[in-house]
Amino acid sequence: MVAKLRIGISACLLGQKVRFDGGHKRDRFLTGDFETYAEWVSVCPELEMGLGVPRPTLRLENAEDGTRLIMPKTGDDYSAQMAVYAEQRVERLATLNLHGYVLKSRSPSCGMQRVKIFPPDGSSGSFAPKGVGHFAAVLMKQLPHLPIEEEGRLNDPMLRENFVSRLFAYRRWRELVAGGITRAALTTFHAIHKYQLMAHNQTGLRAAGGLLARPDAFPNDDALASAYLVAFTRIMKRTPTTRNHANALQHMIGYFTKNLNARETAELTQVLEDYRLGLLPLILPITLIRHYVRKFDVSYLKDQIYLFPHPHELMLLNRL
Repeated sequence: MVAKLRIGISACLLGQKVRFDGGHKRDRFLTGDFETYAEWVSVCPELEMGLGVPRPTLRLENAEDGTRLIMPKTGDDYSAQMAVYAEQRVERLATLNLHGYVLKSRSPSCGMQRVKIFPPDGSSGSFAPKGVGHFAAVLMKQLPHLPIEEEGRLNDPMLRENFVSRLFAYRRWRELVAGGITRAALTTFHAIHKYQLMAHNQTGLRAAGGLLARPDAFPNDDALASAYLVAFTRIMKRTPTTRNHANALQHMIGYFTKNLNARETAELTQVLEDYRLGLLPLILPITLIRHYVRKFDVSYLKDQIYLFPHPHELMLLNRL
């Protein structure tokens, strides 16, 4: 049984009736197949900072200093109240060792991007859909390495798989930190993530490896780990492309290609090409490579996270 991930989440996505209209926005994926692997920490900023259910709606309005969190019905400005609440709430969340966070999209409190910004005159006229919810902004600023995503974007199979991969990767990082940071441990961590990182961004992989190749540039192991985490987070945020996946797969095949007979070589070559062309999902070449790794006892590849990034029951690689 896979240990559960501890994930912060907008409460309405779990089906809790905390929205302004007394309703919810239960997400089928998060409360369905994925819930087996999640220990949820639910948060509703508007409710927790004192607004009731039901309540008048809030919205973002343009201001000289950015955006304000306004209740149009009354004209009240909740920006300062939200700022105080968000700082305190995120400070408490930081003590919970979260592995990720799922925010409600388009919310003036929780939306992480493209939230509607209205003109400051109280009208409902033209708006610019490029704001950030006030709670989300504090969360992302204070916890910059935490995997954070909106539920709406998780409907995209590539973004969903990437987010879940990031969740499990961040948990492995936290386990590494809990066990004590050493240069040897960092090197091992980087090694087992090599092809996962390659699928995200090969240039980033080389840069992260370069940090470990010159440890004397850092005063201590903690400083090296901090620099590495910045690089690791940046790479993992990049959504892998078909081309990058194919490149990582091709590199892995190089470990055992000499052991293949003519039929096996032809089959593997065809499967990889069909994946490149979009005719087969990613799970097929990965499954075939897993088979050969076991058959030929390729020790280096046995530990590669790329081959087993998350529970296969989620079937995330089947949709790529």
